[in-house]
Amino acid sequence: MTERDVMEIGRQMLFVTLKLSLPVLLFGLVTGVAVSLFQAVTQIQEFTLTFVPKLLAIVTALAIFGPWMISTMTQFFINTYHHMSPVTH
Repeated sequence: MTERDVMEIGRQMLFVTLKLSLPVLLFGLVTGVAVSLFQAVTQIQEFTLTFVPKLLAIVTALAIFGPWMISTMTQFFINTYHHMSPVTH
């Protein structure tokens, strides 16, 4: 395994990490902006009001995208293992 192979695996790892975290972060971001707008319009400044909707949005995102995330991670680990198998033999 050359340095180029290691760099390629590292690049793929960063790309997969970004791809997997993006849906959850977007759900949290959109929910946070919506709650902030609601608080600004209604002038309700309850500090705990922001956490519950964000938590529900993140749990929903994980429920929706969870199977896809698991299959993506599994495929990445399988590909990484196949790239590393010539080194171990």
